Amino acid sequence: MNCQYGIHTSVPLRAPDQVMQLERMGSSFQTRLSFMRQLVRRMRRENWQFKRLRFDLDAKGCGVAVYACHGPDRSYSLVAFMHDISPEQRTDRVIADAWDATFSLYDGVPDDADIKRLRSQTPYQEAGRFTASELTLARANKSMRLFEHVVERLASGKQPDLSNLNRVGYLMRTTAVYGSGKFGCADREKLADRPEMQGPFQAELLTVYLVRWLSMDLVNHVARERGKARSVLLDARYARYLGIGNATGLGMVPFLTKYPTLINNWVLARETALARVRSVPMADQIQIGDFLMLLDRARHFVEEWDVDDETQKARIMQLRLDLDQLKKSCSKGNGQPYAWDMIYRYTEETLSVEAQEFVVSLLLEQHGEIVDELADRMSAREPPRLDPAMSLGSLLDIIEANYDWVISTDFSDPASLKRFWYYSEEKLEPRVGDRQTEHGSEFEMPIGIARDVNRLRNDLHRCDRSLKVADFLLTAPEYRPVVWRVQLAPHYPYGEIRDNLLGEGRRPLDILRFKLAFFGVAKFDPKSDLWTRVNMYQGAPQPYELASWTGPEWVFPSLPANRIDETIQ
Repeated sequence: MNCQYGIHTSVPLRAPDQVMQLERMGSSFQTRLSFMRQLVRRMRRENWQFKRLRFDLDAKGCGVAVYACHGPDRSYSLVAFMHDISPEQRTDRVIADAWDATFSLYDGVPDDADIKRLRSQTPYQEAGRFTASELTLARANKSMRLFEHVVERLASGKQPDLSNLNRVGYLMRTTAVYGSGKFGCADREKLADRPEMQGPFQAELLTVYLVRWLSMDLVNHVARERGKARSVLLDARYARYLGIGNATGLGMVPFLTKYPTLINNWVLARETALARVRSVPMADQIQIGDFLMLLDRARHFVEEWDVDDETQKARIMQLRLDLDQLKKSCSKGNGQPYAWDMIYRYTEETLSVEAQEFVVSLLLEQHGEIVDELADRMSAREPPRLDPAMSLGSLLDIIEANYDWVISTDFSDPASLKRFWYYSEEKLEPRVGDRQTEHGSEFEMPIGIARDVNRLRNDLHRCDRSLKVADFLLTAPEYRPVVWRVQLAPHYPYGEIRDNLLGEGRRPLDILRFKLAFFGVAKFDPKSDLWTRVNMYQGAPQPYELASWTGPEWVFPSLPANRIDETIQ
């Protein structure tokens, strides 16, 4: 029997070799432990108060707005600047220099002098000058195809068309949300001891939550200015269904290779949660019935998940079939011992990887009492330092025991080293190049963990096992980063992506989806193997709904079931 964080489990955790392979990482879904879910639960539990302090916008929606939220101990404020830009300036690219909206998350409540200072800096984003009073820096663009549709309908006294809402799912799309000391903003250490900010990316995701609130106010304001007395407000159910879009590309990949201890803690918490749920001895008739209702909600959610990418489209079609098959099967678990484990094992033995990871999300959903406290263990402070006194023999033994996925890769095959990662000098974005046809591999980023561990292993085999790491690094200092990673491996088994990221056919998209699922996003919409659009906070209660919210968790949102009258009297 295992003991994970003080709770005994009869089911072992899934092995790193299983869950940290790219195929499975690229099939990840949000769970109760995802960071957006953590934040919304906290704000609701602690009865955070939200106020719109300023809303000085013209008829086009340009100007300044300030939204504040007050927790038990501190306040935070979104300072937003809305701009009028031309359609050709509206792009998802990080390198853009104009946006429909720019934001700073301010530590506290800003006064007029603070707003004046931020007005002179925030619209310039990376080119601005910021202080430790700013926790994040962000920008967003309207999704013009939906924003204009909603404005026109509301201005004419009607609600938007549901099919249009489903097709897009958000009024605005963020193109970057920076925190943790970027561009002069507050360093992570300033926030690390605050309970509400201890979880990963809480300041950034609070920013997005407040941007979503602003986007609803913005569309109502522009519609009212356009339609005057004839206009109506966006129905609350429609507003709740809409999230905030995001376009994410290769910039996320270096993060996942740079912080193995943090990634380990994310995955360890999720896998511990799954083992706990699978170890529940009995599920009664009510619990099985609740699971089947959740499965129905999830099936509706997947039915509304529509993308253009052919690969993901096929996976969604298979997922729909798999969920139908699961529903027919899991009703047999009523009264059976370890019903949740039986459901998971059936899924793993029978259904697609996409369905397997979806079922992980489903199983965790009903057991907040044994899952939610694991959220407190998903951060990481400074990782252990390199151990210079370790013998080379011990270092080699760690590689042999923990890096079989490296040892089994044939690095003499050119296909295994086909790709290289680099920063574009012109665009300042991570890019992937072809080592066999493109120049610039001498500037590659340290993404090739598998190759580097393989090189280290080969060199260690030629060394005296009794030598110390310190002696080895004196003559081969280039190995210092990879030696550090190898020393971490036995203690942080989920910290490595167990695949060769330089190999031909590897999809960066799989890494992006893995990280975004931990954020809590929904409806991955791949635009290539290199970037995707997603939806954040879709279905989440609006700030003014949190205090009185009595509905179920906002996971797996679907379009409002009953069409309201298009014309509101």
